[in-house]
Order: sequence, then C-alpha cells, then structure tokens
Amino acid sequence: MQFMDVGLLINNNSSGNPYRLAELGSTWAAARRRPYQAGGLTHQRLRENINSDLWLTVIRRMLRMNELLTGAVATGLMLLSGANVAQSSPPPSTAMAGMQQAFAAYHKMPDTRGSGHFPALKEANPAFPGHVVYRPADLTGLGKRKLPIVLWGNGGCTDDGASERLFLEEIASYGYLVLAPGTIQSGPGAPPAPVPAPQAPGTLSVRTTTDQVHQGLDQAVAANGMPGQWHDRLDLDRVAVGGYSCGGLQALAIAADPRIKAVVITHSGIFKEGGNPIKGMQIDKSALEKLHTPVIYILGGKSDIAYPNGTDDYARIHQVPVFMASHDVGHGGTFFKPNGGAEAQVVRTWLDWQLRKDGSAAKMFEGQHCGLCEKPGWTIASKGF
Repeated sequence: MQFMDVGLLINNNSSGNPYRLAELGSTWAAARRRPYQAGGLTHQRLRENINSDLWLTVIRRMLRMNELLTGAVATGLMLLSGANVAQSSPPPSTAMAGMQQAFAAYHKMPDTRGSGHFPALKEANPAFPGHVVYRPADLTGLGKRKLPIVLWGNGGCTDDGASERLFLEEIASYGYLVLAPGTIQSGPGAPPAPVPAPQAPGTLSVRTTTDQVHQGLDQAVAANGMPGQWHDRLDLDRVAVGGYSCGGLQALAIAADPRIKAVVITHSGIFKEGGNPIKGMQIDKSALEKLHTPVIYILGGKSDIAYPNGTDDYARIHQVPVFMASHDVGHGGTFFKPNGGAEAQVVRTWLDWQLRKDGSAAKMFEGQHCGLCEKPGWTIASKGF
C-alpha cells in the first residue's frame, strides 16, 4: 500500500461504498502484520504517528453519511485506526455512536461570518457555475475597494465546495473572493444526501479536476468585465491559488499560471516519483520548477500524513521564496475549528502580505523573530526572502 492521502481515501468512501472502506481496513491490517518502507515511513511508524487529530479528521470527512454507516464501515475504520486505538478502543457500537455524534456536530455547525471587517457569506452564484462562492456579503460596502481572488482546491479533491467552509468564510471576511469547485453538499444549505454509485474496489480518484479549480479564474475575468454585480469589483492583478491535501496538489499544478501571484499549500505535497496513487491527478515533482511566485506550506507536524511530501517539496524549491510552518495538529489542521482556527489566520495574513503588500502582515513571516516564529508550538523554516 502506497503512502497516500488517507483524507482522500475517506472522502471517496463517503460516496457510500462501505466495502471499499472495509477493503482499506483489510489492507491496513495486512500492513500491520507486514510493515514495509513506503514514502520514507514504515507502516509501523505511520501507525504510531496517527493521533487523535487525524482520527477526528477521518470522522469529519465522512460528511452526511451516518445513514450509510454499516458494520462493514465500522470494521474498516477500526482496522484503519491501528494499534493506537485498539489498545484502548471502546466496543464497536460505542465507537460508531461517537463517530455519528462527531459527524452530526460538524454538519450542524452554522456558517460563520468571519472575524474580518467584511462579514462573509457562502453561496452558489450564477456568475461562477460549478463553484461555491465565498465573499463579503455587502459588496456595496466595499466602496471602490476591489476583491483579490483566491482559487481553492478542496480536501480530497472532493466536489463538496463547502467542505472547508469555516476556513474559507474567514478568508472572505477580510475582503477576498474565494472560489471552491463543486456544490454545497455539507453544512447549512446542503440538500439531502443522495447515494452515489460506488467506486470499483481499488479505485482512488478525484471528484473535481485541476481544470475545474482553474476555471474559476476565467469565470472571474468574465464576470469582472460584464455588467452586473461583479462588474469591476475584482482585482485581477491579485490572484492566489491554494488547497488542502489533494486540493493542494491541484493548487501546485495551477501555480504555473503567470496570473497567479501567491500560493498556499496546506497539509499537502507532491508524491515522489512513481508514488502518485490518485487517478485523475497528473502531477510530479517537476511542477515545483514552474513555481514563479512565493509559496507557503502549512503542515501538521510529523503526524500529518502529508508531512514527508511537503517537507520534501520545501527542500526542492530554490527559485522562489518559500515559507514552511508546521504545528502538531495532524492532517486535519484547524479547518473545523471556529473561523478556521489558527491556520486561517496564517493564510489570511500571508495573502495580505503577498497580494496587498501589507507591511504589518509581513511581520508575521519576515526575520528570525517573525510573529509566527515567536508563537509557541510552531516550527518555522524559510528561504529566499
């Protein structure tokens, strides 16, 4: 079994195929009996590094699936959890109840307006078909201020454009237009969950493509030039691309576009040569050579399954400034905390610095005594600034 994106695996299994998840559990169980080297980590070490944050992320990624959770799914998840859970795990019925409660709590969390000066909203907007839009609710209140644009790749490359809604609402509240591919499938505004056709056993594939993420920029250009709500509201000279986990790979693929002025990669990194297991995701380490603008990597410490790939990306990037910030939160980051948690603040400040040339924002990242450098729990590396 390759060292792969567990978040994406779980997201794919959220499509209603309990047998695929059980298969994953069986594969994991086999790995427990026969550890071998994969992506720089043995399965033994990977098992030991799975912490409660990643476990909660697995639960949270199973959005709106409580009616489909079966005994097979429970078995798969318990196998996936490895020895750390098995040593003190409750009975399966208790574990399932806990998972359902965690799922229900996240699904019921209200949308937030963000903490910025421009209370934000999430919507489907006809100017941006195939995307979920995050923006300041009152566009007239912006005056002559234009909105920089952030293209976002969803975790798991899912087509749920609301999957990181709290985080993206926070970014939008500081005067940004954020475009995430897909539709609203979780949280407020989500329709009743359909039961999609299951994927074939062994399949690992994306539900949104890199092109779909990229199309958001062309839609923004068109909307800005046409009469209507968006006319001359968007700052086409200030465009960033970012993404979470599998969505971070999409962001790195788009980053070569000369219109992109900043890059944000969260809990992600490109698989080493020959190690990409994701059908529909065409990217390798050569994409790093095409970066032409500063990039930030945010990782969740050594328990983050993307940590080896992300740190390897950092080591390989030489032609542009790169900043890497890691804290011990696992692969799930802080996406599910109110207003997107600490990582939303780091990303928003990075965007203010890179797109708006905000000198105050720069203080969080510049110098040996940068603001983030002084925050407890963060490990920082940077070069090229």
